[in-house]
Amino acid sequence: MSPLEAEALEFVRALIRIDSVNTGDPATIGDGETRAARFVQAQLEDAGYATTLVEPVPGRASVIARLTGSDPDAGALVAHAHLDVVPVDAADWTHPPFGAEIHDGMLYGRGAVDMKDFAGMLLAIARAFRRDGVVPRRDLIFAFFADEEAGGVWGARWLVQHRPELFAGATEALSEVGGFSLPLPGDRRAYLVATAEKGVSTATLTARGRAAHGSRPTADNAVVRLARAVAAVGAHTFPVVRTATLERFVDTWERAGGRIDDLGFAASLLDAGMRNTASPTVLAAGGKANVIPASASATLDVRIVPGQHDVVRSELAAVVGDDIELTWARDIAAIEASVDAPLVDVLQRAITAEDPDGVVVPYLLPASTDNKHLSRLGIRGYGFVPLRVPADFDVFGQFHAADERVPVEALAFGTRVTARILREA
Repeated sequence: MSPLEAEALEFVRALIRIDSVNTGDPATIGDGETRAARFVQAQLEDAGYATTLVEPVPGRASVIARLTGSDPDAGALVAHAHLDVVPVDAADWTHPPFGAEIHDGMLYGRGAVDMKDFAGMLLAIARAFRRDGVVPRRDLIFAFFADEEAGGVWGARWLVQHRPELFAGATEALSEVGGFSLPLPGDRRAYLVATAEKGVSTATLTARGRAAHGSRPTADNAVVRLARAVAAVGAHTFPVVRTATLERFVDTWERAGGRIDDLGFAASLLDAGMRNTASPTVLAAGGKANVIPASASATLDVRIVPGQHDVVRSELAAVVGDDIELTWARDIAAIEASVDAPLVDVLQRAITAEDPDGVVVPYLLPASTDNKHLSRLGIRGYGFVPLRVPADFDVFGQFHAADERVPVEALAFGTRVTARILREA
């Protein structure tokens, strides 16, 4: 393991040991994100960086630093990671979630893949570039954000709204979720890059009827009407939408020898990116067993393929029927960056240098990242945290899971590939 790789591993472990759980509740979050940000800040300043630490509310800090490139006309690249993690139930873990222990070549801990791994890589690379006098082609903006797991309200979203000058001149961004390897025939690997992210909306279904005593069933029962609508949503499959990202994925995957009908554990992730989805998540009705309520409601988590905003609304209305009120909130637009951008070629060259038969494959992420917030400044986001893993290791399955872990060798691989990307981008 090279000094750079060893330092990256050291930083990943140090960050995991900082409990920066984001509960989403200001009363219980604590100051873990600020402690993590101050750790990052200290390491950057030790290497000679001028840093900006922004703490909109106590305990919720982000830190930014910039390295000047050789081409002043090239747009800056934002390389970013978030420092918060989702909650844990330690009883479900085999190893301490904040212990950063290594067992059988695996690093265990909350944030091992989501995403203190990339934060540690970026921190080590930033220090190495400064220490070794590396001048990248374009300005690099190293950003370590708070609050991504709760929508970036006090992290990337706040900074975009209140401190946009920190991202001056930036045109592209690199972060989660992608870069991990998937098996191809012949002991080859594909490395996914998220060139698009689905939009996010919340829909509320409301059924109304006549309140009555539970002992006298009625044909106008709001709960029954809502249940039928929710069941219809659950049974409905939206059609495949052939976006530019999907077209490139299919073409690249098949040319690399892969079969679309044999995607293994990645099938559900990729299928969710091919179509709009609506998942019932919250039900509310009544308050007493012997009272038929006058109304009942359900909340749907709706994820929208780029360009499908109006289509989803009309299709979902048809699915639930005219006797259900349908209202919308939390409308976050989808984003889609070019699959033909020079940056994608840089990713491929960096992978080829470490894995000669590796193929970078664009895909559409069905979830959201801080790239959505940066897109409001015209910054095109790509999800690529390079990890070469065994064929049976499901990286996406580690997100928010108990015993979250990552192979130590994958971190070393990711550090080498990311350093090459940032030098050449």
